[in-house]
Amino acid sequence: MMQNEIPALQSKTVDRFNQEKLYMQLTRIILDEIHSGRWELGSQILTEEDLCKKYNVSKITVRQAINNLVSDGYLIKIQGKGTFVNSALPAVGLSMKTRLTEDMFGKEVQVRKTVLSRGWREPSPDAKGFLNADGDVYCIMCIRAVGGEPAYLEESFVPAGMLTDEDSLDIENSSLYAALQERSSKRIFKVVQTIEVAKVSGDAARHLKINEDESVLAVHRLLLSSDATPVAYTLFQGRSDKYKFQIELERIR
Repeated sequence: MMQNEIPALQSKTVDRFNQEKLYMQLTRIILDEIHSGRWELGSQILTEEDLCKKYNVSKITVRQAINNLVSDGYLIKIQGKGTFVNSALPAVGLSMKTRLTEDMFGKEVQVRKTVLSRGWREPSPDAKGFLNADGDVYCIMCIRAVGGEPAYLEESFVPAGMLTDEDSLDIENSSLYAALQERSSKRIFKVVQTIEVAKVSGDAARHLKINEDESVLAVHRLLLSSDATPVAYTLFQGRSDKYKFQIELERIR
């Protein structure tokens, strides 16, 4: 058994004579394990195969139950790792999905992400305010180019103690969000996002190849854990002629 993996369930099982759908029964069983504390926060749950064997149900039933609990914020899936207990409380209202839509420029256009700098330094005033951090934080600056032209600048700030071996993060080939979900000491539970039109200056203008005081789309993204601890802060600054931002809202059950 893997370290911190949840042991097999013992107390309850699905009832095939019950008119309630099997995946709803399994959803309630898993919720009971989470609410009771038998499944601890951060623990890895059983695999789909093990859940199927334990309850003698199909993979479709297991996936429906797991997907419901992921949508409600109780569980979280981490690619290549498995599914983990994320919270004992449900998410409420609307979930928001965002993406930086390079594909809007056409599939034939090449998109490239390059790390410009990374390391420990004093955060910007904005980052310091968002993170409520004293002292140096780990900073990563990247540029995303579309068709060979810079589209947006991405600056990320991670507080001390949130990650280990920061320099080994493969930021060019994966998102910071995915890296934090896999390796951070606290899992991301909530994202607070602010979007504004701002004036660009200094190195940002130089990297984006635009004049100082030109307007850019600025997106401030604060990542929070379930106890409201700041996990990271990212500032996106995008050229208005190269950058589009899409938000998808999905109602949570």
